[in-house]
Amino acid sequence: MAPPSFAEHEAFPRDSRKNCKVSTFSKDGSFFGWSNGETINIVNVADGRVLQSFDLPKAIGLEFSPKKTVLATWQTYSSGKDGNQGVPNLQLFDVKTGNCLKSFIQKKMQNWCPCWMEDESICARNVNNEVHFFENNNFDTIANKLHLQKISDFELSPGPQPCKVAVYVPGSKGAPSFVRLYQYPNFAGPQSALANKSFFKADKVTMLWNKKATAVLITASTDIDKTGASYYGEQTLHYIATNGESVVVQLPKNGPIYDVVWNSNSTEFCVVYGFMPAKATVFNLKCDPLFHFGTGPRNAAYYSPQGHILVLAGFGNLRGQMEVWDVKNYKLISKPVASDSTYFAWCPDGEHMVTATCAPRLRVGNGYKIWHYTGTVLNKYSVPSNEELWEVSWQPFLDGVFPAKPIIYQAVPGEPADAEPKAAQAYRPPALRNKPVTSYKLHEEEPPQNMKPQPGGNERQVSKTALKNQKKREAKKAAKQEAKAEETPELAPELVSPGVSHVFTATPTSGDPEIDKKIKNLKKKLKAIEQLKEQQASGKLLEKNQLEKIEKEDVLLKELEDLELGI
Repeated sequence: MAPPSFAEHEAFPRDSRKNCKVSTFSKDGSFFGWSNGETINIVNVADGRVLQSFDLPKAIGLEFSPKKTVLATWQTYSSGKDGNQGVPNLQLFDVKTGNCLKSFIQKKMQNWCPCWMEDESICARNVNNEVHFFENNNFDTIANKLHLQKISDFELSPGPQPCKVAVYVPGSKGAPSFVRLYQYPNFAGPQSALANKSFFKADKVTMLWNKKATAVLITASTDIDKTGASYYGEQTLHYIATNGESVVVQLPKNGPIYDVVWNSNSTEFCVVYGFMPAKATVFNLKCDPLFHFGTGPRNAAYYSPQGHILVLAGFGNLRGQMEVWDVKNYKLISKPVASDSTYFAWCPDGEHMVTATCAPRLRVGNGYKIWHYTGTVLNKYSVPSNEELWEVSWQPFLDGVFPAKPIIYQAVPGEPADAEPKAAQAYRPPALRNKPVTSYKLHEEEPPQNMKPQPGGNERQVSKTALKNQKKREAKKAAKQEAKAEETPELAPELVSPGVSHVFTATPTSGDPEIDKKIKNLKKKLKAIEQLKEQQASGKLLEKNQLEKIEKEDVLLKELEDLELGI
């Protein structure tokens, strides 16, 4: 398949009216609809032919059903005179005929759009704390209802039948909140639920199905963190599967949960969490960590449609730094920067990305950039200063149209990158301006760490503390082997472990406390150098004084050797 075309579509005439603020594609990308503040138009993308026009000047919500047979529109609700019921503001139109199939009153914009199954056999919407189900786009008859105490939110499972639904009921009067999974139409009582997960700390939740509809990730949030640790309230992450399994996902750093995303393979998910600099971790279906991406300025994660590449990014109040990772090998591909971005999306081909600065979030510097995942900008567009950019989106394609291609690491050719603005230097009082700069960091950065079992061994990489304890055990073992070797010299070559560095082996004492003290200090320094070299190998950027320590290793080894030979 060819890369994206950057020229205007010849068959689609530009609509230059200033009220063009909402648009949508059909799921397969063949239809495009938009509202220009006067009418809603639907066109065939291939030839630009207008299929339908609807006289709805106030529409601010548009959505196609999965098979593009129905167009849902939403207008801001307004009550009638004297407090009477207002006019229905959620309308469902037959795309083929243009007829209105049904109108509803939907006061809130949040979750305004009905949810369809992939084959459109079932459609559902939340009404008065119930979920109403319609079948085969017949909206005159409610085919089924799911009624619990007060259903606040629900999510239909993606993919084909059977249809599953996750519902959230907030807690009240000391009772916990809970999420239940059901299979349509088995809603009779709690015993019919596929799975149930309850929790106390939840003012709101977000529920995220995986693509195969086998599990849901639930982010439960409270508006206020009673410990006072976070301005953002408190979040917990829960995993619940259709086979009844449920677990709290253990996140090894305190702080907010910024983003949770499933890989399209449905077997792993990524979480961005913790006080800045935030951590990012990939977990498997047992909620065991597979890979820690270390810490960094990030608050979002995006898997490519094929699931082979992961982008970690810091947008919003962060600088727009991105990390593009090869998911299979956990190898960093590129580190582009998209400053002031308010939007990011993968192209369906899994090779290109778009970042954009849009109104109303930011009204200055509106525009977009098309990137290759190797970090190259292929195209950029800046909106004139008297105009605003409100929305950017890729034309969708059905799954399977673009198979995953082998990942490359060499940057492809493109436009020259913008020069990054120089970082402002920290203020230094006059008395310190001519003195050497002593560098320090507010936060200790953590390098990436693979948690998967490594080939050729049944061990997995462990934390710093565990690694330290492991080295102590190795040193003790080496000391025992040396002692045993002295008793039986002929077995010495076989008993001493070749994998243990001489830095960690025990040596006989000299009888002179001063010399023993010097040897101990030298070994301590050499051990610290070993740890710095490990950090450097894992990709951590070392400070100048740390690099100077590494350079002194040979001198320290020679000094240690001289002292030990003198024993």
